Amino acid sequence: MSRALLIIDVQNDFTEGGALAVAGGDAVASGITAFLSAHATDYTLVLASRDWHDADNDNDGHFAAGEPNYVDSWPVHCVAETPGAAYDPLFETTAVTHHVRKGQGANGYSLFEGTTDDGEQPGVVLAQAGILDVDVVGIATDYCVRASSLDAIAHGLRVRVLTDLIAGVDAEASDAALAELAHAGAELATSERNA
Repeated sequence: MSRALLIIDVQNDFTEGGALAVAGGDAVASGITAFLSAHATDYTLVLASRDWHDADNDNDGHFAAGEPNYVDSWPVHCVAETPGAAYDPLFETTAVTHHVRKGQGANGYSLFEGTTDDGEQPGVVLAQAGILDVDVVGIATDYCVRASSLDAIAHGLRVRVLTDLIAGVDAEASDAALAELAHAGAELATSERNA
């Protein structure tokens, strides 16, 4: 089987107590850990992304100069090498095969915009491994999960979003994102239906 798991931005700044905390973030972190404990061997690759923003600039307008609008400008978050950019401690990363850093000087919503620790593009890593199917989990449904899933579809991958292992910023926007993904061809499933 050539399936990969894409774990999106399970980081301290996006879970409870973080600079941009998403309600349910810690539950997603622990849920992904439990899921990996049972299913890591179902995947050829496990890629985990992190926002890894520059500290010395606004990351192409991603960090708000004044009041953030929480749509395309945000408070400072996930600055490289800070505790906020670290993985949530409830997310056990032993099974991760590739760590992806994104948003280095840019907004970086999609995992596919990042690079692995070896400097490789995630799309290339997946293609070289013969990956045809990906499952997507993580934070946040209405932003980085959405963008990563749409990019995976654009890369010709079959996408399954595990809806019990995601959390969004806004409930209405998250529902709209899931509807958009389903319309684009993604399958919406739960971790219990993992093949």
